[in-house]
Amino acid sequence: MDSCKASLVLRNTGAITLEPRRPRARTVYIQGGRILKVSGRDIDPAATGPGTRVIDCAGKTVIPAFHDAHCHIPTYAESLLNIDAGPASVGSIEDIISMIKEAAATLPAGSWIRCTGYNEYYLEEKRHPTRHDLDRATTANPVKLTHRSDHAHVLNSLALQLAGINIESEEPPGGMIERDLGTGEPSGLLYGMGSYLSQMIAPASDEEMDTAITRAGRTLLSLGITMLQDASPGNDMARWNRFIGWKRRGRFAPRVVMMFGVGELDSLQGRQPFYDKATGLGSGAVKIMIDEVRGSLNPPQEELNRLAASIHRRRLQAALHAVEKTTVGAAVTALEYALKERPGKGHRHRLEHCSVCTPAMARRLARMGAGVVTNPAFIYYSGERYLSEVPPHQLKYLYAINTMLKAGIRVAAGSDAPVANPDPLKGIYAAVTRRAGKGQVVTPGEAISALDALKLYTINAAYSCFREKQTGSIAKGKWADLVVLNGDPLQINLHELKNLKVEMTVLDGEVVYSEAI
Repeated sequence: MDSCKASLVLRNTGAITLEPRRPRARTVYIQGGRILKVSGRDIDPAATGPGTRVIDCAGKTVIPAFHDAHCHIPTYAESLLNIDAGPASVGSIEDIISMIKEAAATLPAGSWIRCTGYNEYYLEEKRHPTRHDLDRATTANPVKLTHRSDHAHVLNSLALQLAGINIESEEPPGGMIERDLGTGEPSGLLYGMGSYLSQMIAPASDEEMDTAITRAGRTLLSLGITMLQDASPGNDMARWNRFIGWKRRGRFAPRVVMMFGVGELDSLQGRQPFYDKATGLGSGAVKIMIDEVRGSLNPPQEELNRLAASIHRRRLQAALHAVEKTTVGAAVTALEYALKERPGKGHRHRLEHCSVCTPAMARRLARMGAGVVTNPAFIYYSGERYLSEVPPHQLKYLYAINTMLKAGIRVAAGSDAPVANPDPLKGIYAAVTRRAGKGQVVTPGEAISALDALKLYTINAAYSCFREKQTGSIAKGKWADLVVLNGDPLQINLHELKNLKVEMTVLDGEVVYSEAI
């Protein structure tokens, strides 16, 4: 087709471009996977040809496609194969036992049973299950039950045995084995031991993962997500090659920017930022996990400073996983150390989650030019728990997005899937209303505008991985990744935001999902 002629035209739209010079548009022209022209007028016949596909959007809203800036793609995909033990599916430990029993009845002895998404707060018993609970479901099949956070797991007795965990076992670095206070025997509940378990427990087969990753990709496109950043801390070159395989075989269509674990640092010189449009795969930040699973900072502050400085010296981007106030403080200190050693701008170092952020911390991050990728949807999915369990002196700083934006921080958003449902519209609703799923309001002073919330999942997410020149807004020359919504998020009642639906998704100039158009 003539390069001056559009291959696809979206006409009669109420497009939100997120471009200051033209915030609204009526017609979007696409050619060769990129946006050819954006117009405030109806369709221009001179820009179309015999091969042009024209879609009348009937006044519906077109926005830049969503970008999930922090998720775990293979884990999310694998969760789709597992028994769903989330609050929407189970209400008690007895429910979990019943579901496992039902699965065990259909499987040969020795086959693994995997369950994901349980949340002890929403269980009738208000506690974590134990190996004794899971043994009531089956002793012939090993069972792994994963917490919604993915940072805790419960194994039945057979699974503990196969994983080599017993009364004599020592905790791996950063991990903790809960034990019976009287006997010292493992209770089955394990904290911070996901990496250890992945080495000890056979993963899903290649065939199972092909099925799962395909299903995940289709689900994400139906939610309007065309680009994701995989933040799995164990990412390495083997995972990179696996993504390439999925891409080349057409298993996973959305674009992917893959972070690497800090253990891969020496192999990354010169690789970042990097994006291969042909495969739809790029390299992202180097991730450092910071936790307090065993009651003290892991890694210690001195080691954390060294790691941050090492990433910064290599001119790579650091992404520091920090949730609690103390770990957020440690992450801020580490970045300050790195920048003091070698001052510089344009690094775009970032904190992942930054769940508790005081105004003072926000100002320190802003002074450094550091960003934050946080998780507003957690308010929607866990707000009731936060109100019940988070101390008031921390609750007022919980997911403090308004505070961060006012400080001048470029804030992006991610779902952390499978920790939460990847639907960006639920995150936008939570960021604007600060309401949990059942209506409770969490720290209303941290609410932001619908426009700012939309930016979290579009242009700001693109900026967080150096892709804002290619995507995140609707402008000439940018990738033609677009979404059609059934309503205008900037004009409808704020409480209706959670009811918005994606009707069409365009990726690289092609319609990859369509419901009503």
